[in-house]
Amino acid sequence: MPAQDADLRGCDFSGADLTDANLIHANLTGANLTGADLTGAMTSLILADLTNANLTGANLTGANLGGATLVGANLEGANLEGAYITDAYLANTNLTNTNLTNANLVDANLVDANLKGANLTGADLFSADLAGANLEGAYLSSAILSSTDLRGANLTNANLIGTNLIGTNLTGTNLRYANLRYAKLTNANLTGANLTGANLTGANLTGADLDGVIGYKP
Repeated sequence: MPAQDADLRGCDFSGADLTDANLIHANLTGANLTGADLTGAMTSLILADLTNANLTGANLTGANLGGATLVGANLEGANLEGAYITDAYLANTNLTNTNLTNANLVDANLVDANLKGANLTGADLFSADLAGANLEGAYLSSAILSSTDLRGANLTNANLIGTNLIGTNLTGTNLRYANLRYAKLTNANLTGANLTGANLTGANLTGADLDGVIGYKP
């Protein structure tokens, strides 16, 4: 069983049972964790280095990845339901079709991350940086995105029903055909955003900056 502070760079853990493993401060740069089971990865991945790691389909339900580095990592189809990912660095990370339901991503760096088709229902992304991220077809119903940076992000066909977007930066964001029913967009910055075909039924746009918005007439 991997131990705390272990140097596990480039190790092959594909299909491994890492349930309850203690990986605090472990260096997993380039490690292969394809299909590995890290259920509840308990306190385990705090500050861990998972740069370019392969976690395709890994089970990280309830895992603690606070402050972890996952730059360029592949988490396609992984299960991160209820995971604690606060202040983690996930720039350019592949999170396609990843389950992030109820995950805590407060202050996380997700610049240019690929979250296409990801399930972020009920996730907390307060003050997270998602500039340039791809969220096409993502599920963000009831998620918290207040004070989040979504400049230039792609939210085409995204589900944002009842989502909290208060004070969010949506400058130049692509929201074509997004479902924004009952979304809270109070004081949001939508300058130059594309809302063509978006569903804004019941959405609250009080104080929102709509300068140069495409496809929507206040």
